[in-house]
Amino acid sequence: MKGDAARVVEEVARGSYGRLIAYLSSHTRDLAAAEDALGDALLAALSDWPRDGLPGNPEAWLLAAARHRLIDRARHEQVRASSEATLRLLAERSEGAPELPDARLPLLFVCAHPALDPSLHTPLMLQTVLGLDAERIASAFLVAPATMGQRLVRAKLKIRDAGIPFRVPDDPELPPRLEAVLDAIYAAYGIGWDGEGGAGLAEEAIWLARVLVQKLPDEPEARGLLALLLHCEARRAARRSAEGRYVPLSRQDPAAWSTPMILEAERELAGAFRMQRPGRFQLQAAIQSVHADRRSSGRTDWEAIVVFYEQLLRVSPTIGIRVGAAAAIAEVRGPAAGLEALEAIPRGDYQPYWAVRAHLLRRLGRDREAREAFAQAMERTTDRAVREYLEEEARSKPPSTT
Repeated sequence: MKGDAARVVEEVARGSYGRLIAYLSSHTRDLAAAEDALGDALLAALSDWPRDGLPGNPEAWLLAAARHRLIDRARHEQVRASSEATLRLLAERSEGAPELPDARLPLLFVCAHPALDPSLHTPLMLQTVLGLDAERIASAFLVAPATMGQRLVRAKLKIRDAGIPFRVPDDPELPPRLEAVLDAIYAAYGIGWDGEGGAGLAEEAIWLARVLVQKLPDEPEARGLLALLLHCEARRAARRSAEGRYVPLSRQDPAAWSTPMILEAERELAGAFRMQRPGRFQLQAAIQSVHADRRSSGRTDWEAIVVFYEQLLRVSPTIGIRVGAAAAIAEVRGPAAGLEALEAIPRGDYQPYWAVRAHLLRRLGRDREAREAFAQAMERTTDRAVREYLEEEARSKPPSTT
C-alpha cells in the first residue's frame, strides 16, 4: 500500500501541480505561499494515504489540505487585511470533487509581467506552472541551483508585494507579454525535447500551447507555436532507434512520424497564415512543415527551407536560427557556402554550431579541422546517444564533396 500511495502522490503531483498552484495563487496572490501549502499537502499525503487508504479524488484531497494550510497561515497573520484573500477560501467547499477552473493561463501572464526581470519570466513559468524544481531549471539555464532558487523566491515576493493582477492582460498590454509566454512554452518543450522524463514535459508544453490557442484564437503566433511543437513532437519516436541510438532528422524513417500530429500542425499553421501576420514561430513551423512533406514526396525541398530561413533571419537572427540557415544553405549551394555562412557567426558554446561545422568541414575534406569540431560538439552535449553518434561520424569515411 505504501508504494501505491507514493506512486499516486507522484502521479497527481505531476499531472495537477500547475493547476493547483494556479488556482490557489489566483486567490491568494502569493505564489510562494501557494507552493508551500501544496508542498505541505503532498507531504501529508505521503503520510496519511498509506495509513487511511487512497482518497476517491486525490486532487480534491490535496486542494483541501493546501487550503487548510493557507487558512491556518492567514489566521496567524498579525494584519488580517493582508490575509483577506486567503480567508475567502473558507467560503468555498473543500469536500468532494471541486470544480477547479484552470487558472494556468493567467498565471503564465503573471510570470511574464514587465515589472519582473525578463530573464526570470521563463524560469518562473517552468517552476510554477509546470512544476520543475530549481535544480533542473538552473541546469537548463546554466546557473547554480542556489542562485536560481534565490532569484525565483525574490520574483515571487515581488509578485505578491506589487499586487500584480492574476489575469490575461488587455489588448494594449498583450503583445510583449504574449511573446514572453510563447518563449516560455517553447523553452519548456526544448527542455523536454529528449532524455529521461522529457516526453511528459513536452506534452505539458503542447497542452499549454493548445490552451493559449483556445483562449487567444486570433493570435497567429500562438497557432504558429502550437504547429511548431506538434511538428517536432511528431518525430519523437523516430529520433531514437530500437537500441536507443540517436537518429538525425535526415536519416529518420518518415513512416515512424505521427500522422495525426502532423495533420493537426498543418491545420494550425494554415490558420495562422490566413491571418497574414507572419512571425518567427510561424516561420519556424513552416520550415518543419517542409521537412514533414518528405513523408509524401520522398525528398526535402531545401530551396524552400532557405527562403523561410531568409525571412526568419530578418525577424529573429538568433544563433540557433543562423546555424540552421547555414546548414540549409549548405544543402542548396554546397558545403563551402554553408561554412562561409557559419563562420560569420561568433563561435561560442552553442553545441549545434560545432556539430554543423564538423559535418561541413568533413564534406570539404578538411579532416583535421573536422575532428577538432567534432570534439568540440561532443564536449558540449550531455546526451550520451548524441555523443556516440558524433563519435561514429568523426570516425566514418567522409562523403564525396558536392
